[in-house]
Amino acid sequence: MEKEATKMMNGGVKSKSPKGSPDFLRYVSMRYVKLGYIYLLSLSRTFSFFIPPLLLLFIFVYRFLPILAFPLYIFFLLLIYHFLTPSSVFLLDFSCYRPPDHLKITKSDFIELAMKSGNFNETAIELQRKVLDQSGIGEESYMPRVVFKPGHRVNLRDGREEAAMVIFGAIDELLAATKINVKHIKILVLNCGVLNTTPSLSAMVINHYKLRHNTESYNLGGMGCSAGIIAIDLAKDLLNAHQGSYALVVSTEIVSFTWYSGNDVALLPPNCFFRMGAAAVMLSSRRIDRWRAKYQLMQLVRTHKGMDDTSYKSIELREDRDGKQGLYVSRDVMEVGRHALKANIATLGRLEPSFEHLCVLASSKKALDEIQKDLKLTEENMEASRRTLERFGNTSSSSIWYELAYLEHKGKMKRDDRVWQISFGSGFKCNSVVWKALKNIDSPRHNNPWNL
Repeated sequence: MEKEATKMMNGGVKSKSPKGSPDFLRYVSMRYVKLGYIYLLSLSRTFSFFIPPLLLLFIFVYRFLPILAFPLYIFFLLLIYHFLTPSSVFLLDFSCYRPPDHLKITKSDFIELAMKSGNFNETAIELQRKVLDQSGIGEESYMPRVVFKPGHRVNLRDGREEAAMVIFGAIDELLAATKINVKHIKILVLNCGVLNTTPSLSAMVINHYKLRHNTESYNLGGMGCSAGIIAIDLAKDLLNAHQGSYALVVSTEIVSFTWYSGNDVALLPPNCFFRMGAAAVMLSSRRIDRWRAKYQLMQLVRTHKGMDDTSYKSIELREDRDGKQGLYVSRDVMEVGRHALKANIATLGRLEPSFEHLCVLASSKKALDEIQKDLKLTEENMEASRRTLERFGNTSSSSIWYELAYLEHKGKMKRDDRVWQISFGSGFKCNSVVWKALKNIDSPRHNNPWNL
């Protein structure tokens, strides 16, 4: 007895457990049992504090469950729609720049200024007069007057000044129409065929509008009149990679950099077609923007014939024997374009067989005549292209946007209508894109170049 008492006083506890059962008292100190008991009591007091509100919440939900059921049902349907439907690219709005009236030029003004420039001999003047008469261009297109300056040679200052005018003019109108803060623009894609500077034109836009530091900026050069659709294609892929973002696409060509001031007859015709212009387009991959967007991108098909030497050399920038640069367009370009268009339509036809409206690159009257004949199109089909060529001339990659602006101005774009834009460019390329109108589109009051 005395030995057992001594063991207990020294803290030793020896239990007598049934054979085969664990001896808990050997492994658990009694002070932890006491702490656990105290914790359990405090926990029960805490739960007792929350039990009445929880009971009230349960009674409320149970009583008003029929009322809450419908909103909850709609909420879960929206969640399912959000996660299961494929992402789309929406066109919120676009703007086409209309230069000031003092830059308008008639055909007679063109020839008179060309003669006064002293850059052209008599043969060159007569060739340009003849091309102008057959061009399909009217009396109100726009040209920078610097190209007619005696002794004019292409220079970066003139190119940058023209670029700033047309690019900033188009973007300013677009931002005013969409009310989008430039800080929310994630992607910028700008295309200009001939003028490529350092810093780039896209960097010029970022600097002017102070876009955010992580804007993904791309500058496409040397891709000709079809680069506008290439820019849309690139922006589409980037928007799919950055869901819930805005993309600004800008398309232009700088006339003061495409102008040829020499007498090589092979380089003179483009002088008579290219005119000032630019288009700015705001795209979005935010699903919520569907409700305010004008169009949804349906299909985009790009066809390249650059592997063929004849196609590759059909349009190129050259220098004459005096070192003056100009655009060369071969006599094979019509046939080259016909083959490229046929291949493009073969692909697009399997994807998108019907359209209500057509916007064909307004390059020249002869080109539009050939396309109308080959595709058996009506005058109504060609109306937007012919009117754009007449009013604004060939504005290169932005031309198809002036044509869509014409359709809007005439009130022809109705809900669910599909419009097919087709463009051609050096390389040789034929690209096309299909948009679906998401609503009846009235003519914009401010950012439509066709408004008086």
